[in-house]
Amino acid sequence: MISKLSVYVSDSQDPYMNLATEEFLTFSVGAEECILYLWQNGNTVVIGKNQNAYRECNVTKLEEDGGHLARRLSGGGAVYHDMGNLNFTFCVRKDNYDLTKQLNVIVEAVNSFGVKALLTGRNDITVDDKKFSGNAYYESGEYAYHHGCILINADKEKLSKYLNVSEEKLKSKGVSSVKSRVMNLSEADERITVPLLKNAMMGAFCRVYGYDYDLITLNDNDKAKIDELRNKYKSEEWKFGQRIPFTHKIEHRFEFGEVQLLLDVNYGVINGIKVHTDSMDTSLAGRIEEALKETPYRKEAIAEKAERFSDERRAILLYLCEII
Repeated sequence: MISKLSVYVSDSQDPYMNLATEEFLTFSVGAEECILYLWQNGNTVVIGKNQNAYRECNVTKLEEDGGHLARRLSGGGAVYHDMGNLNFTFCVRKDNYDLTKQLNVIVEAVNSFGVKALLTGRNDITVDDKKFSGNAYYESGEYAYHHGCILINADKEKLSKYLNVSEEKLKSKGVSSVKSRVMNLSEADERITVPLLKNAMMGAFCRVYGYDYDLITLNDNDKAKIDELRNKYKSEEWKFGQRIPFTHKIEHRFEFGEVQLLLDVNYGVINGIKVHTDSMDTSLAGRIEEALKETPYRKEAIAEKAERFSDERRAILLYLCEII
């Protein structure tokens, strides 16, 4: 049971520092504590843990404009951050994870301006059927977080410029472009600004959970640990992931998200495989890779593997059988 609320507000615009701080806070949260972490990144595209960086983002344009590519721990799709965004993270132990309460903090904060926010789909919060906030989730051992971004006055032209959103994904949302699917909260009420929404989030945090919060102060030891984590997030290996030579590329959008399979098939056997997906399940890519590795690239062999599963792996392997 949560009996302590804590808030940490980052003063950095560095996405690698902010993601490192998020990981540090997540694995430092107390047994009965909930941490609300508020942060902003300058001119950044953040991709989900298992996404293909070059497929999701126009990396060349982003870097030419002085922007940053970053990869987070959670699943889900790519998002654009600038200083017109407010990012939030709820860090808790898994026993205290309460998505309804966490989402209600955001909804109540927005509603406090007289703007009606609604929860829709698997991870979106909308006003007038347009998305202003997306959410993603992560868990490891007894620790978990729920995070997302809130569009307040973000540059939607840059959002369209840097993000490569597939036609299938847009079609599933019933829109023609990523820009037409999203909105800034300032479009609903021009009084809403980043500083005011920060205060509204902290106020709603107290009201929803029923406690006052304490501000977190990081000591030198904490900062040293965060600096070490920052090196991971900034590394090319983390941002772009392992690359394999591939002979077959298969892409399909399932109900649970988009999946891209890169297969290295030699002498009729899948010797190498890399899976990219925007599924919220961060373990899905690894489970597919394990299921298909060293499998003959034949319909019968893959169908036999599919029969062993009753989850998303079954759907993916059966689709693969259809197109071989």
